[in-house]
Amino acid sequence: MTETGNGNAGSSHQRRYVLAGLVVVLGVVTGGILLEVLGTILLALTVAYVLIPVQRWFVRRGLTEWAGALAATLVGFGVTLAVSTPLVVALYFRLEDVVDTLAALPRELSVSAVGMTYAIETGQIQAAALEFVQGAATSFALALPVLAIKFALFVVLLFGLLLKGDAAGRAAIAPIPYEYRDVVYALARRARETLYAIYVLQVATSIATFAAAYLLFWVLGYEAALTLAIAAAVLQFVPIIGPSMLVIPIALYHVAVGDLVAAALLGILGLVLIAWLPDVAVRPRLARRSAGLPGSLYFVGFTGGLFTLGAIGVVVGPLLVAVFVEAVDLLADEVNGDATFTDLVEDDHEDPASNPDETETTFEEPDSKAADD
Repeated sequence: MTETGNGNAGSSHQRRYVLAGLVVVLGVVTGGILLEVLGTILLALTVAYVLIPVQRWFVRRGLTEWAGALAATLVGFGVTLAVSTPLVVALYFRLEDVVDTLAALPRELSVSAVGMTYAIETGQIQAAALEFVQGAATSFALALPVLAIKFALFVVLLFGLLLKGDAAGRAAIAPIPYEYRDVVYALARRARETLYAIYVLQVATSIATFAAAYLLFWVLGYEAALTLAIAAAVLQFVPIIGPSMLVIPIALYHVAVGDLVAAALLGILGLVLIAWLPDVAVRPRLARRSAGLPGSLYFVGFTGGLFTLGAIGVVVGPLLVAVFVEAVDLLADEVNGDATFTDLVEDDHEDPASNPDETETTFEEPDSKAADD
């Protein structure tokens, strides 16, 4: 009777693994077919993962599962629209201003130092910048119909994932043995915290950056204050350097045209109020639910993902780095427990000298144990 029960259990496990393998194979094939919209699918997956608590909040307030999913989808749709629309509008209406500003830059800069004047040719850099801006604008205009279709696909996928997210999660962990599910839950928790940091924390910091940048550029008398503020908010998503990528070139432009007072004002106030203050004022208040990923690793994931996967890599890159770090931490805890690296190094140096026979026995035990198995 016991042998029959064991046989049925083994058959059940084997069937589970075969089904899991079938799902993986079909997933790879489907991914290859949907390669052109894979970025949109990944974006919808990550946004849905962040919005699942919002959908559950609506359900707890009395809405049905379907209505809660619809309400959460509308929240995601509204936030995405609010973030992307100002950028698109600014690019559309301010493109000529950007081109005119680049064209007005001097083709030669004169720098005086130690009693001598040096001439620096900037014509080639100016021409390359103009070509890049105009080419990017043309590519963006041609891609608008495709972007509209992908945006509609994003909204539909988001609703479907929010409505059936629980079933998808159960199906994902079904083939995993129970003794390993704590690892899956730990990785899922780190993924959720990382996505929270990327979306919620970064968006909130970007909004604060937009407000500070618009106020500063408006007070300093810039005509394109709104466009510059939007650019600063977008650059807030770039880790470590962020809005300083905007402030420093504008300050250098003022130096190039001889307006040193404006350069000093923007350089000092811009770096403090735009590049530094939003991080200090907003990030600590929201960071308690984030992954706590070091800025250096976040930057590695951001740049690696951006260069390898394109725009979606801004999210996927840091996410994969965070999950990898969590897996390494789990392995270290499993093998070394609470011991620090210094403790392990000291033990490795002390044990052979103190008792060679005991060390030899320690190395023999795994072999005998493996033989018994």
